[in-house]
Amino acid sequence: MQTILEVTNLCKSVTAPEGELTILNAVSMSISAGSSVAITGSSGSGKSTLLGLLAGLDTPSSGEVILDGYHISEMDEDGRARCRAGRVGFVFQSFQLIHSLSALENVMLPMELAGLTNARQRANEILEQVGLSERGSHHPSQLSGGEQQRVAIARAYAVQPKILFADEPTGNLDQKTGAAIIELLFDMNNHSETTLVLVTHDVSLAGQCGKTYQLEAGQLL
Repeated sequence: MQTILEVTNLCKSVTAPEGELTILNAVSMSISAGSSVAITGSSGSGKSTLLGLLAGLDTPSSGEVILDGYHISEMDEDGRARCRAGRVGFVFQSFQLIHSLSALENVMLPMELAGLTNARQRANEILEQVGLSERGSHHPSQLSGGEQQRVAIARAYAVQPKILFADEPTGNLDQKTGAAIIELLFDMNNHSETTLVLVTHDVSLAGQCGKTYQLEAGQLL
């Protein structure tokens, strides 16, 4: 199976008042296209930092990240942004919807930025897929937490990304709503053949993925 993400000896350190703080140390992993992968670990283990490096939202202190054949760890910010466009989707714990836009407009936004001409039609189709076809005109403040996360998932899949990064996507939801969101994420993953990389502290959720990496104190166990 084709490899979509290859990570070699990834390290991340920052300067703190008490000296240099190592967040990640010599992390290496390989993720196959179309697979589902969980990254687990306790709070402070470096999960979200690792996700940001894998997605090109941050740069490592050393090591290499190759995303879909692109050496993003060697690119500047603009280069990484161009690489992510149309290739990478995100779902965050805090939803990160634009509150001045309707649900439909939030889903349309990445397609419009990518220059797609059928953004409205495609956005309506994806909202129907996530069960929100009747809520397209509503703004985030008029939606429940579960509905907002469904909009965020629809937005993430709008440009048909090759890989989707989800950072604690159920962290702000109750158990029942969170379970429905996870089911939707995996359904969309299977339907679109998009690679799913999921950061979670939930062991049972991680068990639904095809592969699990566990981080502890910045190192893979």
